Amino acid sequence: MNNTQIYKKTIKFSLWRLLWDFLAIVAFVGFSAAGFVVANQSSGNGLIGLAIGAVLGGISAYLILHFLAYTYTAGQIAMMTEGVTTGKLPDNPVAAGRKIVKERFATVAAYYAVTGIIKGIFSQIGQGITAVGKAVGGDTGGAVGGTISSAIQTVVAYLCDCCLGWVFYRKDEKATRATLEGAVIFFKHGKTLAKNLGRVFGMGALSLLIIGGIFAGITYLILQAMPDVMGSLSAEVAEAIARNGNSVPELVSNPTTFTVICSLISGVIIWSTIHSTFVRPFILVGVLRNFMKSGIENIPKESEFAELDKKSAKFKKLHSEVAAE
Repeated sequence: MNNTQIYKKTIKFSLWRLLWDFLAIVAFVGFSAAGFVVANQSSGNGLIGLAIGAVLGGISAYLILHFLAYTYTAGQIAMMTEGVTTGKLPDNPVAAGRKIVKERFATVAAYYAVTGIIKGIFSQIGQGITAVGKAVGGDTGGAVGGTISSAIQTVVAYLCDCCLGWVFYRKDEKATRATLEGAVIFFKHGKTLAKNLGRVFGMGALSLLIIGGIFAGITYLILQAMPDVMGSLSAEVAEAIARNGNSVPELVSNPTTFTVICSLISGVIIWSTIHSTFVRPFILVGVLRNFMKSGIENIPKESEFAELDKKSAKFKKLHSEVAAE
């Protein structure tokens, strides 16, 4: 199966995950609004009710995202992994993916704990790049280093997904060992996997320009048709800023510019949702295929963990615990 075929057969996972994400938002907003209304009517202190409702809504949203939406995220990666490694998928990938995740729930849960170590390694690298950039080029160098660090974190998100795929592939290994192997694969075959950067950032930028641009334009047309509302909102925001003793930027005080800014923000928010649902999974299939190919051809050996042991004390400690088992 090629990447497009795998993507088409696993896209239903994204749609289900989007539904659960929406329900999580509804739960948070619903509990918050209900708390405000009930408290306001009973005691006249709606803010306390809003705070209590927000806490309950936050707990509900967390449970939905981590125990329901999570099933579809992990299931999608499991099926993508099967597709790129075996060249075939079951007739009902969603049911098969959810079954795998349920059967290996403890294994996948352990994986999520271990990925914190991987994120920590890259976080240290990113902080080092930012510090070096600032030391060499001052604030400008620090900004450049910070940009590179942010890019690294974007790649880390894909790396963690690939590590989960490796955990599913290495089903005879414990999740901790398999996840550490995934980190080793990335470092060991960094040059090979670097070609994924073009796919990740190129397609991400293209989707931002197209999707974000379209919805920013649509939002602008809608907001432009409500000049009184936007003018009033702009004035209220400017007044709030001035009340705190800060100078009011023209971006806020000018209703036309304020409308443009709101439209751009709206476009980015909508793009983020659509990109993560429809575009990112397609990118992930390609990244995952390269990752799995590199790992299968050269499964990490115990001696190859030494390089990462030097880069992270946490990785070294976890590696030592795994090796001692």
